[in-house]
Amino acid sequence: MKLNIRGEKITITQSMKAYITEKLDKVDKYFENPEEINANVLVRIKGLEQIIEVTAPTKRFTLRAEESNEDFYAAVDLVVSKLERQIRKNKDRLNKKYKNVETIEFNLDYDDEETTEENKSSIVKRKNISTKPMDEEEAILQIELLNHDFFVFKNIDEECVSVLYNRKDGNYGIINMK
Repeated sequence: MKLNIRGEKITITQSMKAYITEKLDKVDKYFENPEEINANVLVRIKGLEQIIEVTAPTKRFTLRAEESNEDFYAAVDLVVSKLERQIRKNKDRLNKKYKNVETIEFNLDYDDEETTEENKSSIVKRKNISTKPMDEEEAILQIELLNHDFFVFKNIDEECVSVLYNRKDGNYGIINMK
């Protein structure tokens, strides 16, 4: 896996890069062609916490995990464990969904547009996403792999845009926009 490691409010040393690379190499065994995956690793500091965020977009899905700890090395270990758990947890679902499919393009190609000082609106970040139509089962898979609270998708069953969200009781809810 090719890693793009960057720091926010922290300088990434060679030993930090080496540790991140060594640990994330363990995740390579879960991919058919790990050399084709460009993972983004963001290291940032919030108070005393060191936050490690890993996003690995693939052709079929996007993996994302974030962990924090006061110790940098512990945070890296936690985020790698979380990624491995996500992959193992969803292995059967992934195999079932993509068993007979050669290529599926699931790209969330988005552009981040930061607001400028001239723009005084309360919107501080804007994302434009484009995605392929999918069913609710695939949307559940994506929300789990991305580890997000909600997921917006084109619902092929309802023929509308839907928002899938995590409920407090551990289940999912759907909002359809027709």
